[in-house]
Amino acid sequence: MVHSLPSDSAQLNSAALSALLPPNQQGQKERILAAIDVGTNSFHLVVVTIQPHLPAFKIIAQEKDMVRLGDRDKGSKNLTAAAMKRGMAAFKRYRDLATSFNAEAIIAVATSAVREAPNGRDFLQQVEDELGLSIDLISGEEEARRIYLGVLSSVEFNQQPHIMIDIGGGSTELILGDGHDPRSLSSTKVGAVRLTCEFVTTDPMSDREYTVLQAYVKGMLERSVDDLRAHLQPGEHPKLIGTSGTIETIATLHANQTLEALPQSMNGYEVSLDDLNAIVKQLRRLTLKQRLELPGLSERRAEIIVAGAIILAEAMTLLEAKSFMVCQRSLREGVIVDWMLTHGLIEDRLRYQESVRKRSVQHLAHKFHVDNEHEERVARFALSLFDQTRGTLHHWDDSHRELLWAAGILHNCGHFVRHSAHHKHSYYLIRHGGLLGYTEVEIDLIANIARYHRKSAPKKKHEPYRNLPSDRHRQLVDELSAILRIAVALDRRQVGAIKAVQCNYSDKPKTDKSKEPKTDKSKDDKLKDLELQLYATFPGDDCSLEMWSLNEKKTCFEAAFDVSVRPTLETVSLIPRD
Repeated sequence: MVHSLPSDSAQLNSAALSALLPPNQQGQKERILAAIDVGTNSFHLVVVTIQPHLPAFKIIAQEKDMVRLGDRDKGSKNLTAAAMKRGMAAFKRYRDLATSFNAEAIIAVATSAVREAPNGRDFLQQVEDELGLSIDLISGEEEARRIYLGVLSSVEFNQQPHIMIDIGGGSTELILGDGHDPRSLSSTKVGAVRLTCEFVTTDPMSDREYTVLQAYVKGMLERSVDDLRAHLQPGEHPKLIGTSGTIETIATLHANQTLEALPQSMNGYEVSLDDLNAIVKQLRRLTLKQRLELPGLSERRAEIIVAGAIILAEAMTLLEAKSFMVCQRSLREGVIVDWMLTHGLIEDRLRYQESVRKRSVQHLAHKFHVDNEHEERVARFALSLFDQTRGTLHHWDDSHRELLWAAGILHNCGHFVRHSAHHKHSYYLIRHGGLLGYTEVEIDLIANIARYHRKSAPKKKHEPYRNLPSDRHRQLVDELSAILRIAVALDRRQVGAIKAVQCNYSDKPKTDKSKEPKTDKSKDDKLKDLELQLYATFPGDDCSLEMWSLNEKKTCFEAAFDVSVRPTLETVSLIPRD
């Protein structure tokens, strides 16, 4: 059965995205953008023309390469030299193609294979060094969120729940949503390439291997399916939408066997579970050579299609889905939608980037029992210091400001583990807590900034800090963690004793040096002066503990920004406006 879905040039579905065009976008010219999905099995490029006045995007070019990055070394689990060479060649072509279309930006995201390979980050750095392409490493849940955005740009949900399944080379994502926020996002390490490499040794597949693989997939998916089903309301029976090459291939096989001619697009094509089971039965009885004779199967896809079909059949059985419908938009289109959201080209009440990030941080804070007024005050102080010193002491932008806010809210979450060394536990919980809306590097930065809110300053002997991608990332941690330390000191008693702080910056130190020993190169001669004028909340409170803590913690700030910090206290009720 074929359903009509919007074409690639269709307007982003307003009901599904709840999107309204911001007034300042009216009359804007079209913009060209490229997105790359660095998958375990395939690399995908899509080049689009963004039409801000609709808002919509039109696909003007797309490329796909079966790079098979997931063919990792069996001993070390590293990406192999051959796979990386294939990847570099694909990246170069993609970059050149995007440049030929005058794309203003190329957004690239890497998923399962790169996440898990010990040399995955080294490969991404090599790509950046040699080709100038910056690739974001994203978590499994973040991958699922962007897949959801891609599907929303194509399918009308009508406020009804839908389940999405994306079977990749290394992982399978399951999403439950109704056109608003996703209710459930999961990523499970079962993928067509991974399972073929780990379980399949016979050709055709033996009954024993089939039984083992079937049981393994079921066991791996059960937890994600249980979580998804727990978010369904009584009486809800969501439709299943399938994305990715594996699912499109299965649909194509089905169409070749049941229709006189293939439809122009597989978008909206529907396959029942009964028909899928028949296809699985057929495929597992065929040798690779016999599978290659089937219309619609390339050599690379024929090698892994049996494992992919088993994953889909087991997932549908667990979900009690009677059929699935194909959606040809997925992660790469979701990357485009996400970019449009972050750049203000879609005004969305529910899922614009800041909202996704904010709610994810607040959810993690609640999970680890730190959602209280102290953390809010610390974050507010940190942002106030950031804003007042921007352009004088630093030149970080709003995206970095947001990382500082997240670190401020979450800096104490390590208390959930234990009080002793809680800053180190905070790093671990943030790093592995599943924050959404952030890349892996951004999560690493938040975790490092929070980790250094107390105790020792950042040092390269500390592995998490040393492993940051570049010196610029380490500089960001040095400076933002120093700001966070000051913010923590300002609420030392956690009672809101300090109402506000005002930064008064001077190019010349205000300290009286007339009584100091004269030296040729006094350290203070090199320092500029930053007066932190504090305003007390309570009349008569000398804020002695806050002043003491500030003097103790200012050292890292002074070193990071090459200034001399001089705190003063104002006890009058006049408070400057933020």
